[in-house]
Amino acid sequence: MYIKIYQYHISPENEHELMLIQRKVGQIYQNYIDIQTKILKSRIDETKWTEISFFKSEDDYQIKLPLINSDPGIQELYRRFEALLISEIREEDYEEWL
Repeated sequence: MYIKIYQYHISPENEHELMLIQRKVGQIYQNYIDIQTKILKSRIDETKWTEISFFKSEDDYQIKLPLINSDPGIQELYRRFEALLISEIREEDYEEWL
């Protein structure tokens, strides 16, 4: 299993917009790839969010990502997401071992 982890900061007043964007992005991803995503909000820092997405394999992810990125709605949603950010996005790749 291939796992992507993203961490970023969003102002608390933008949480509702973030959830709307995430739901729409999730629907687009589901059209192209088998994905399960968990979205976590820090209990210590109310601006800190972590997304953990699980994919069948890195190969599947790499093959399907160009299709996802060419979807007409995904670029607009990403622009809306970027407008909410108050930090850089930290991205990490993992593989499941157990």
